[in-house]
Amino acid sequence: MKKRNWFKIITVLFLVVIFDQYTKIWAQSKPETWVGPLHLVLVHNHGAMLGLFSDLTAFLRVVTLSTSGFFILSIYFFIQYIIPIPILKLRYGLSLLVGGIIGNVLDRIYYGYVIDFVSFEFFGQHTPVWNIADMIQWLGYFLLTYSILKEGHLLWPDKNSRTRFWVNEAFQIKFSALFVAIGLMLTMISFVFSYTYLKLSLSEIVGTNNLVITKYTSSFVFSFCILLIVFSLTLFVVARRISHHIAGPVFAFERYLADLLDEKYENKPMYKFKIRAGDDFRHLEKSAEDLKQKIEAIQNKFKPKAENDPPKV
Repeated sequence: MKKRNWFKIITVLFLVVIFDQYTKIWAQSKPETWVGPLHLVLVHNHGAMLGLFSDLTAFLRVVTLSTSGFFILSIYFFIQYIIPIPILKLRYGLSLLVGGIIGNVLDRIYYGYVIDFVSFEFFGQHTPVWNIADMIQWLGYFLLTYSILKEGHLLWPDKNSRTRFWVNEAFQIKFSALFVAIGLMLTMISFVFSYTYLKLSLSEIVGTNNLVITKYTSSFVFSFCILLIVFSLTLFVVARRISHHIAGPVFAFERYLADLLDEKYENKPMYKFKIRAGDDFRHLEKSAEDLKQKIEAIQNKFKPKAENDPPKV
């Protein structure tokens, strides 16, 4: 994808976050207002979108949802990277969706809750209180759904697709396991530091009140374990995908060499070796072409002369 398109896609993400934060700052200084069916009323949402998970403990809720938001941001960049072609509607939809999520996550980190202020009333029925980030997220969902239904064949084409889940199973499993192991070691270092810091800080604040300390540390361990499982699974998927881009070209090159030496191609033109978009080792295309030309030159040199060729004097 062109750098200009990358710039546009990332810019949309940041613009969504900036616009959402601006509207929330504006809403905090405005009194409750009715404009036709539009009802502007300030509400502190301690759950997720539309008040979900508001029954969880505050500590578990804020830590888990805030961390999950930036985990989703990491997934966003990975998905943008692995999409093989520039389907802009899909990419813009992802930017709108994740931008809305990050807008609410910033609220939760800074305030401990999300600022909602937009609702409507139709025929005596009052909608839940939303914010601009929630609305933009739904727009992102719509663009994603529309793009997948309309242009899904471009994401999963019948041709030029690597249908094998494992290209080089031994290498890919080893690579994925190493990738996950490194991630887990770094995560455990973070866990030990965070848990120790939290427990010692609570001890300084509440003294020997073990009930309070246990309440907060158990919530922390529970939320951390959930994130650890999701993080590990994501690392494995990412590693398998990366290893596919590494092992795939090597597998294709080996198959091309086998075809190049196959007798069935001896008396007809050999196909051109191509690396799939997004794969590594693109220099193998030139190597394959050079090798093909040298083999053809050797074959032509030792090819028997036709019977009607005049003898050399």
